[in-house]
Amino acid sequence: MNGLIVSMVSALSDALVVTGALGMIIDYFTGREQDAKDEERQRRILKDMTPDFVDAVVSGFAVKPDDLKRVATPELLDRLATNAMSLRLGNAQFASEIYADVRDQAIRAPERWHDVEVSIRLSTAVERSTVGTPLFDVLVQWEYTTIPSHPVRKFACVSNRDEYADLMADIPATSAWLMTPRPGFDASAKECFELLSFSVNGEARTPTRSVRKTGQTYSVRIGDALIAAGKPVRIKHLFRVVTAQSGHRLFFELAQPSRDVKLTVDYTDTDIARLSIGDMITSLRRAEIDQYPKQLDAKVVSAELPGWVLPRAGFTLVWTLASEQSGTADAATSSDRPTAA
Repeated sequence: MNGLIVSMVSALSDALVVTGALGMIIDYFTGREQDAKDEERQRRILKDMTPDFVDAVVSGFAVKPDDLKRVATPELLDRLATNAMSLRLGNAQFASEIYADVRDQAIRAPERWHDVEVSIRLSTAVERSTVGTPLFDVLVQWEYTTIPSHPVRKFACVSNRDEYADLMADIPATSAWLMTPRPGFDASAKECFELLSFSVNGEARTPTRSVRKTGQTYSVRIGDALIAAGKPVRIKHLFRVVTAQSGHRLFFELAQPSRDVKLTVDYTDTDIARLSIGDMITSLRRAEIDQYPKQLDAKVVSAELPGWVLPRAGFTLVWTLASEQSGTADAATSSDRPTAA
């Protein structure tokens, strides 16, 4: 009897072992099949949701650029901007070149100027005029708000074109004026070029002057503390330069991206019969130009350009002398070419 019981228990144990093994095998294969089905289902769901997900990400970055800033490098942003312009313009090369130009002029600009006010006064330089070379004194004042990028500002007047080109590469730390040597023009003479004043937030800074054979340079210290603070300041400076009356033209260039530019030109103390302002700005926004009525005993013309203006743009002053009204005007153009400072 006992043997029969032992035999039955042993047989039952073997059956349970076999059943367990079969169950494990079945679970293994059915589990793999289920995993495959689950994986396929997930892939299908992700595939179906991908367009909506991409749209959500793109829309989110479009509405909240700070989110894009956290995850994108400058190089990636450049590629995204170029691709976006390419889609809008329908020409990849066109978009690439335009964006590269904007990037180099605006994004990589050391400074950005706001509320730019330029005042220019022309007057006859009787004492400095030489025989055969009548001159104008040109008094120029620049005022603007910016976060300064250099602790020292320099203003140079040079007669050498190569030196002038080198100085132009140091904008906005250095502002240069090219004055070609000829009777009545000496780039190294204070009578021909002089920085009269410089201030930061209304506080005057004393300039230092260095002279060499080919020109002169004024240096003004803004201050390391202001540079480190990285906050906007109001900069104002005034300089005087001479130009030939027969030059008929002066060009004033904006050295940095500038917003809301105002220009005023007073030529009351001259024998200029007519003066016009031409803007060298590629924009759909045109400068608003006004002139005082003839009834007033003042010859003043002004121009105002709202919005942003890229560097290298500027204003050209073109005049006709009263003595030239009835004759043929000398159309020679002045080689004195300033940059904004």
